[in-house]
Amino acid sequence: MSDAPDTPSNNTPPDRLSTDPRSPFHDQALLERGVGIRFKGVERTNVEEYCISEGWVRMAIGKTVDRRGNPMTMKLSGTVEAWFHDTKTD
Repeated sequence: MSDAPDTPSNNTPPDRLSTDPRSPFHDQALLERGVGIRFKGVERTNVEEYCISEGWVRMAIGKTVDRRGNPMTMKLSGTVEAWFHDTKTD
């Protein structure tokens, strides 16, 4: 078999994904592939974590960091769409 990620389809991103390596929802292989996020109809590049089924994203707030050097984030609710950059067909 191939080294395909554990997703329903190789072209469907997971329901939840995080860029934080300490998170149980972190998957480096999927992040290296490139995941695009559209939140409330606007494509975003500062999303640190998302959940499609619960309808929220955690976005970085500017360049501020916490005392451990991690980006400060804000959780926002709304419609979330995700896709892999190598399969987007707009």
